Order: sequence, then C-alpha cells, then structure tokens
Amino acid sequence: MPNLNDLRTPALLLDRDKLQRNIDHMAARAKTLGVELRPHMKTAKSIEVAKLATKDQAGGITVSTLAEADYFARAGFADILYGVGITPDKLADVRAIQDLGARVTMILDNLDCAGEVVARTNALSGRFGFLIEIDSGQHRTGLLPTDERVLEIARILNKAENCELRGVMTHAGHSYSCDSIAAVREVAEAERAAVVAAAEIIRGNGLSCDIVSVGSTPTALHAEHLDGVTEMRPGVFMFSDLFQHSIGSCELEDLAVSVLTSVIAWRDDEARAMVDAGALALSQDRGAPDVNGEYAYGMAADIAGHPLPGDLRIRQMNQEHGFLPGLDHALKVGERLRILPNHVCSTAAQYDRYHVIDENGTVVDSWTRTTGW
Repeated sequence: MPNLNDLRTPALLLDRDKLQRNIDHMAARAKTLGVELRPHMKTAKSIEVAKLATKDQAGGITVSTLAEADYFARAGFADILYGVGITPDKLADVRAIQDLGARVTMILDNLDCAGEVVARTNALSGRFGFLIEIDSGQHRTGLLPTDERVLEIARILNKAENCELRGVMTHAGHSYSCDSIAAVREVAEAERAAVVAAAEIIRGNGLSCDIVSVGSTPTALHAEHLDGVTEMRPGVFMFSDLFQHSIGSCELEDLAVSVLTSVIAWRDDEARAMVDAGALALSQDRGAPDVNGEYAYGMAADIAGHPLPGDLRIRQMNQEHGFLPGLDHALKVGERLRILPNHVCSTAAQYDRYHVIDENGTVVDSWTRTTGW
C-alpha cells in the first residue's frame, strides 16, 4: 500500500481506529438506552463502514438515496430504511431493490401522497412498508403528533392491499443549532415525546405501530432516556467533524476523516500557503465559527493529523485552491497537510473512496463509496 506521501492529493483519509472507537461508543449508548441502533449511512456511503457499524446490532441501516439502498442491498443488507419522503414515481425502484432480497421501509407525511402510493402499489408485486414522519420541532418535514392526518394516513395504509404501516419516525435536526448540552437534552426529550405520543395515538385507535424511531447524533449521545422508542438512527457519529465538535458531540481527537492536501504555493509577503484542496475537495460548508468568531472551511493539521498551532484554518477557497494564512514559518511546495472538515458528510461526498489508515498513519486499505441518487 502507498504511504501518505505517495497518494495523489487531494485524498480522503479515514482513520480506522478512530472509526472503530466512535462506533463502539454509539453501540454502548444504544445498549444503555435500551434501543436498537439503525445507523444512518448517508455520511459513510460505504459497505465496509456499514459492516463495522452494524456488527452485533440488529442489522438495519438507514439511507438517504435509492442509489444507496440499491448499493447496500446488493451487498446483502436486508433491512433498509429510506429516510427521505417517498414520491409515487419511485415505488418501482423500491420494488426492484426489494427484489434483491431487502425489505425497504419508506416514510410518508402527506395525505394525498399516501393515497397515490396505495394506488401505485396495487399494480406492483410485493409488500411496501411505511413509517409516518412526525415533526418534533425542526419544522422541516413531518406532521405534529396530534395532527389528525397522522391517523388518517395510518388508516389508509392499514386498509391497503399491498401496503403496511410499520411505525413512526422523527429527526431532531434542530439539535444541531443547540448552544449547550442542556439544550440538546431538551431537544432529545421533545424528539422522544413527540414520536411516542404519535405511536400511542395510533395504537389507541386499534392499529399496530411496531417501530418508534428517532435519530440525530447529538440527541443520541445526550438523551437522558428513550422510553417508548425502539430504535435510533444517528449517522455522522462514525466520523465526527468540526461542527459536531463545536456543539459538544465529540472531542477533536475523535475526528476520523481528514483531507490530505499538498502545498502548491507560498506567499512570503502574506505568510500564506495555498493548498490543492479547494471548494470541491472540502465543500463550502462554513461550519461553526472558530475561537475568534470567524468562519472558515476546515482546520489545518500536519501530515500526522495533529492540528497546527494557532487554530489555523482555510480562510478562503477557489474551486481547487485553499488559502491558509497566519503561518509562523514558510511551507515548502509539495509539503503535505491534512484538513479536518467542517461537515464531513458534504466533504466525503466529493470522493469515490477512503484511503484507510491505522493509528500510525500507515495506509492499510482502500474502501470505495457509492454516489448519486
């Protein structure tokens, strides 16, 4: 295997040992909370990572695209939650994925769509399972637990010949906006209470509601309890990033992914290096402000992954250039650095593989990832 100085830059690095520690930590959290762990694979998009994340778990995963669902189904993953609202035109694709041997569960929050879905499935073979999405405070998608349409959708699915209601789900994405662990705990309780209340209403009307699903890395890590919940679906916990660090979901040393980059220019007059990791290699997510209240595009580290002194960050980007100011010494063209990402989901999406490294920084493997929709 090549070493870090042999890789073509920019390259996506994945620290295998940090990944395993992060996975073990979340598995222990799920056990403590008494729920199943259905990891969200939208960040990793990798069969090898999914195998590690589901080891000793029930085996279910969450995905955010049908391309992911197909990719994981072909690798033998048989219990897949497609965590984005379904549209009727995609049902034939879902059937094709189920024909590979997977059980795909979809989500709904729209009464008219529920009717159209039922009509479409009448012309398709197989069973189609659904969760009703509940709004627990983010106000992105979902219905409030007391909304009459929750029960109406449940009844429509229950009466359908080829459809079944499997439960309810929610996502407390607004936990990412919390400024303290106490605030995350409040969001976690609101997330839990909303989805449990919806399940109780459905069951109280004589319908089954087996799955009660919540999911976000901050709430999974800081929820005080998950009474009434059956599973949680965190995803970014596997890798972590600077944003998760900023809200207290991880330590800096937990970040398992970085972008290997090369210095391509040096400006003496501005004490500024330029690297070959720009907007496409790092993403344009600004993350949370740094210690000075300023936004940037990733933290600079040496080739071993240790952050450079002075909290140095990429302050400006072009498509293929990153600008790193504030250095106290000149960097040579060709010198290697690593950039810790603000939002690892968006950063990783630019690459087709991980260069897997061990704790010594030795490249030990290469894991491909899926892309597209």
